[in-house]
Amino acid sequence: MNWDRLICDKRFGLEDYHESKPGTRSDFQRDFDRLVFSSPFRRLQNKTQVFPLPGSIFVHNRLTHSMEVASVGRSLANEVSSALKLKYASESWVDKLDALDEIVGAACLAHDLGNPPFGHSGEKAISTFFSEGPGAVLESELSEAEWCDLTHFEGNANSLRLLTHQFKGRRPGGFAMTYSMLASIVKYPYESRLAGQKSKFGFFSSERETFRRIADELGLLPRYGERGEMCYARHPLVYIVEASDDICYQVMDIEDAHKLRVLTTAEVIDLFMGFFSETQRERMHRAMNHVEDPNEKIAYLRSCVIGALVKQCARAFVTHEEEILAGEFKGCLLDHVDPLERDGYRRCSALAWDKIYRAGDVVDVELAGSRIISFLMEKLIHAVRFPELNYSSLLLSKVPAQYDTAADTLYGKVQAVLDHISGMTDVYALDLYRKLHGMSLPAV
Repeated sequence: MNWDRLICDKRFGLEDYHESKPGTRSDFQRDFDRLVFSSPFRRLQNKTQVFPLPGSIFVHNRLTHSMEVASVGRSLANEVSSALKLKYASESWVDKLDALDEIVGAACLAHDLGNPPFGHSGEKAISTFFSEGPGAVLESELSEAEWCDLTHFEGNANSLRLLTHQFKGRRPGGFAMTYSMLASIVKYPYESRLAGQKSKFGFFSSERETFRRIADELGLLPRYGERGEMCYARHPLVYIVEASDDICYQVMDIEDAHKLRVLTTAEVIDLFMGFFSETQRERMHRAMNHVEDPNEKIAYLRSCVIGALVKQCARAFVTHEEEILAGEFKGCLLDHVDPLERDGYRRCSALAWDKIYRAGDVVDVELAGSRIISFLMEKLIHAVRFPELNYSSLLLSKVPAQYDTAADTLYGKVQAVLDHISGMTDVYALDLYRKLHGMSLPAV
């Protein structure tokens, strides 16, 4: 793969209208702005990140998380582009590298757009509805690839669909984003039949040809499966988007847990200090002595940790750039940082799994989310299968017209239901559940 081809401002669905535009904004900046002003992005403010929403104490939601990932991603990409511009200074296309932070910033904003309500538990609820719930009866009516899409439902694949699919009444190409930006959000550039035990994949059957067009345009390296399953090497910028996401969710989840008193100030200070040498720790302790507020102390340390990880991940990317371009890089950037920072990150991850993701409030959200989404899936899929029933007709009248519930195939009908549910906020999903179920549940 080569940067001259990988950095492409052609817009998906508007290829015939591709031309240079006057003004100071690049097409990649337009991607960023288009996302900020979009309804799917605004809806992220009412989608759970980890801890329940709303609350008297601020915790992150999907929108604030995405904004922070974009901020970190742009910083990381700037570090990388500065180094690469020196390496490729004699190349005619070297100025294209100035766009790395713009592409990564937009991709970071978009990376969670396809996630359903109630965090990752929402994805799991959709998958298990088909693999072990009422949806299992549909298996015989779907192809192997379609069934794998449903039983391994993935928010990352759904983000690509949301951005590229021509929904009913909408323009071709969906959001009409640039090719490079779209490729930069696909962490798992292969179809669902290769999802494996981790249930990770990058595009649904319906977007198979969409991703092929993107991959071929950018020169991504093909890696087909044993039975011809579509698989490609990642676009290099995926590694930067992924690292930015990993840094933010891990570090910010710990800060949120501190604010909610799931973790003590002493625990978090000890954890974050583990990223630094003894000399650095002494300087940081002196800086913290100037403030008394525990939350301010943790915020200061959090910024130091993020800064250290950004520099380390940028160094890892530049060091392994040739492997990345050859599609031979193994693992993620955080696996290749120096031992001090790598061990610090792993301690954060271990503590988060032990004390945060098993916290009572977090598990309550997962239980409620699973129950709500499973119930809505059952009702809506029954309605699209039997639209002639009176109850079905009434229920389908509440589904936005852009979702084609009258699609010709069962898979298309189910996709319409998934599109609708994925677009719901936590609050809307809970409200609809209550209306349909006729009972009350505690607020989440």
